[in-house]
Amino acid sequence: MHWTDSCVGRPSVRSAALAVLAAALLAGPALAQSGSPPAKAKAKEQTAAKAKQAPPAATRISDSPHPSYDNETARRISATLLSYSTLEVRGGWPTLPSEVVKLAPGSSGPDVALLRARLAVTDDLPPQYASGNVFDAHLTAAIRRFQARHGLEETGTVGQRTLAALNVPVTQRLRQLAASLDRLAGMDFTFGQRYVVVNIPAAVAEVVENGKVTRRHAAIVGKPDRPSPTLTTHITAVNLNPTWTVPLSILKKDIRTKMRADPGYVARMRMRVLDGAGHEIDPASVNWHSDGAPNFTIRQDSGTWNALGAVRFDMPNPHSVYLHDTNNRSLFSADYRFQSSGCARVENPRDLAVWLLQDQDGWNRAKIDAAIAGGQRQDIRLARRVPVAWVYLTGWVSRDGLVQFRDDIYNHDTAPANALVADLRSSTNDARAAGFVLQSADPEPIRQVSYLDSQ
Repeated sequence: MHWTDSCVGRPSVRSAALAVLAAALLAGPALAQSGSPPAKAKAKEQTAAKAKQAPPAATRISDSPHPSYDNETARRISATLLSYSTLEVRGGWPTLPSEVVKLAPGSSGPDVALLRARLAVTDDLPPQYASGNVFDAHLTAAIRRFQARHGLEETGTVGQRTLAALNVPVTQRLRQLAASLDRLAGMDFTFGQRYVVVNIPAAVAEVVENGKVTRRHAAIVGKPDRPSPTLTTHITAVNLNPTWTVPLSILKKDIRTKMRADPGYVARMRMRVLDGAGHEIDPASVNWHSDGAPNFTIRQDSGTWNALGAVRFDMPNPHSVYLHDTNNRSLFSADYRFQSSGCARVENPRDLAVWLLQDQDGWNRAKIDAAIAGGQRQDIRLARRVPVAWVYLTGWVSRDGLVQFRDDIYNHDTAPANALVADLRSSTNDARAAGFVLQSADPEPIRQVSYLDSQ
C-alpha cells in the first residue's frame, strides 16, 4: 500500500515516524543502561499488571478548543514519537509505590518528591519546581494538567485512577502513539471547513468549524464486545422522529431472548413484526424459540420509547452505524460511556442538528423542536454534506502541543504497532535498544461483530 498524506500531498507521516523511531533506536545503546537488572524488569511487569487491574476508563469531556483530529494530527504524533522513544531508552519515568492511597495538598514526604519528579519528566510540572517533597499549588496545577491529558476528573489530587495513569510505563504510551499513527495512516479523510469527529476511546463527538471545536458532545460508543468501527463518510441527512428497524444481530441476540421470557415485550416496546412484504403480523405467530434465520423484521415506532430517540443522523457507511439520540440519557453523566452496540448516541443531539442545518430552510432550534413535538417522521437532507470521521485514538497530540492519552478499551493497540515494528526492524537490524515498546506482543485477532445499535 502506498502511504501518503491525502490532505497536503506530502511524504507519508508513517515514513516520517519510521525515520525518527529508527534514529531513536540507533541511539538507544548510547542512552540506555547496559542492561536492566532483573529487579527492575520485574517491577515494570508488576506495574503493567497493576495498570491492567485499574478501574474502568474515565472519559471526562475536554474543554479545549483544539480537535483531537485535524490535518496535522498525524504529523504531531510522529514528532512526539521521537521524544517518547528517547524517554523509553533512557529508562522512562519514575513509578510511584502501589500502596499510595491518596496524595493531596498538604501532603509531604518521599512519595511527593517522587511525584514531582514524575510530572516534571512529562512537562506537566515546570522543571524549576521539580525538586521538593511538599504538595504545593504548583504540584496541584501539574496534577490537574496531567488529569486533563488523560481524560480524568481534574481534582488536583492523586487517587486510584490518577495513580494508575501515572504508573503506565512509557513503553505502553509509545505503543499507543505509534498504533494511533498507524490507524490514521490508513484513513482517507478530506477535512472541510466544517466537520465532525467521533473519537471512540474518548467517547466524545467533536463539532469542528474553521479549525476549532465549537462544541463537544458526550457520546455513548460501542461495548468492548460490540465495538464501534473506525470510518470516514459524510452526514447527509437529519431524521426527526425516526423509526428503528432492529438489526438482524440484535434481533437474534436480544429480542428473541426477551420474547422467550416475556411474550408481551415486543408490543410493550411499540415494536411491529413485519413479514417479507412489509406487512404487520401477529407476534404470537412467530416461533421465538427457533435459532434459525428469521423470515421477518422488527420495526419500532417513532416516539419517546424509540431506542433512537427523537433525532438520527444519516451517514452512509458499510457498517450501518450512525449518530443518534436516545430515550435513556442517564449514561451521559457517567465516566464510563462504552455501552452501545456499535452506533454512537450523542448528548444534546438537537444542538448538533441545529449546527448541521444552519442557514438551511429556516431550520433553527424552535423549528426543530416544533417538528419533533408534532410526532411525524421527517427526513431533512443537508444542502451540503458534512464530513465525519470515527477515529480510534488512544494517543494523540493537540495543536497546543498537549499529548493526550485514553485507555485502549478495545485492545486494538497491539495489532497495528507490530506492522510498524516490522518496518523498523528491516531498516535498523543493528538497533537493539533494551525494552523498546513496539518489539513486544503479537497482534490479537479482532473478533468481527455487528455494528448496529440497540437500546
